[in-house]
Amino acid sequence: MANGQPDLIIFDCDGVLVDSELLSCQCLSEVLAESGFELSVEQALDLFLGRSTAAIGQYYRERGQILPDEFLLRLKSRVLGTFGEALQPIPGINAVVSALKVPYCVASSSDLDRVALSLNVTGLAPHFGDRLYTAQMVKHGKPAPDLFLYAAGKMQVDPARTLVIEDSVSGVQAAKAAGMTVWGFVGGGHYRARDGRAILSGAGADRVFARMSDFWKDA
Repeated sequence: MANGQPDLIIFDCDGVLVDSELLSCQCLSEVLAESGFELSVEQALDLFLGRSTAAIGQYYRERGQILPDEFLLRLKSRVLGTFGEALQPIPGINAVVSALKVPYCVASSSDLDRVALSLNVTGLAPHFGDRLYTAQMVKHGKPAPDLFLYAAGKMQVDPARTLVIEDSVSGVQAAKAAGMTVWGFVGGGHYRARDGRAILSGAGADRVFARMSDFWKDA
């Protein structure tokens, strides 16, 4: 997408459509602690932002530690319950998607039921319908390009004409590996105490912005 508007916009969900990253990392830290593993919220953000839950188990296996069999179920239950009570949309996102004139969809590392709940709780679900694609649908999650290429294929759009909106290093890397343009978004609560602009620019984002009201500004 060298010039002009894209033919497709792919939104990540967590941290782009919904302000969920701090909530989910808090849940992860709590459930790990209950299983005897110490991990701060800040460490969770550094290690797993934009990654699937499979990456959590892999991280500990590589260090010779095995999480309890029920860990992922307990984590999922905690996250879904917390989202149902406290999840909020990213400010301004409803206005952005309402005004879009090009096709758009979601491609998320989260499980499909978590994405669906997130969009339902925040009132965003009607915008996206069934155009929800998740890491469960591909062999390799972010930072591999598989998910974004899968979504573009389903939407029947050339990856080179696709714009991705991402908030994580792994997501930015995945979009670039897919040959797509990627804008980094740093307006989520998890970037209040971190230099998100430097983090996502360093990962290769073509542009970084902090407010949805600036979505097309200087684009």
